[in-house]
Amino acid sequence: MSQINKEKGVQFIFLGIALLSITMLFLIMLFLFMEGIPVFEHVSIKEFIFGDLWYPTDDEPAFGIFPLIIGSFSVASFSAILAIPLGIMTAIYIAEIADKRIAEIVKPVVELMASMPSVVIGFFGMIVVAPFLQKFFNIPVGLNLFNAGLMLAFMAIPTICSISEDALFSVPSALKEGSYALGATHLETIIKITIPAALSGISTGVILGLSRAIGETMVVLMVAGGAAIVPGSIFDPIRPMPSTIAAEMAEAPYHSEHYYALFAVAITLFIFTFIFNLAADYISYKYKQTEESY
Repeated sequence: MSQINKEKGVQFIFLGIALLSITMLFLIMLFLFMEGIPVFEHVSIKEFIFGDLWYPTDDEPAFGIFPLIIGSFSVASFSAILAIPLGIMTAIYIAEIADKRIAEIVKPVVELMASMPSVVIGFFGMIVVAPFLQKFFNIPVGLNLFNAGLMLAFMAIPTICSISEDALFSVPSALKEGSYALGATHLETIIKITIPAALSGISTGVILGLSRAIGETMVVLMVAGGAAIVPGSIFDPIRPMPSTIAAEMAEAPYHSEHYYALFAVAITLFIFTFIFNLAADYISYKYKQTEESY
């Protein structure tokens, strides 16, 4: 009987921890909406989302966040184009191709990259990469969308690579041996057997890596250029939503229009990342079902 009581007690503790996490998330969401919704007394939702001017401190303030939204999506998309193939290919090399000694060296280095502080990466992009881009491409400024996307990709690759490598390594050897027995080459086995069987874990790595890129603040604050405009090319400066909140919140008077507008920007960012995570979780679950049926 005492053993049953202990098990119930442990279950109750874990249930309490889970409920505490959910409650904290709900309170954070509630706080965001309470502080952000009042801005819509001064500007309509349509003007706020699709307005192309962000001048919150003018005599006649403009609270259009469309350039901030485009800046966030453009830098996240550019970093995804670089990070996803590089991260997955590196994981495939470590798990399936590299010699064991080389893999034991490369994997810790990749995991060490994941622990690098974002301010260090931003400082590197600002001091080293920006002057190089400015000189190499002959552009007016090196703090731009290209630089920010490059640094965010550098941050996302270790996460994608590490999780994808674990997923590839966990694929049952019986599947690979069956493929070899049927006459498939090593490359054909990787492409047609190993990668499809590990898609659930790979997609999880991509989700976590890109989530870090979408919500990153310090790097884009330092290297994106800080211009609230819709970029016409990858070499134009941008100002994503996270960097806008970080740069202006300390200067916004408490409960002013500017203050409420920044919380409304946070609500927009929260909604977009929430939708992204729901879609990504659905994709991950779909591939997981495929893996189980395989």
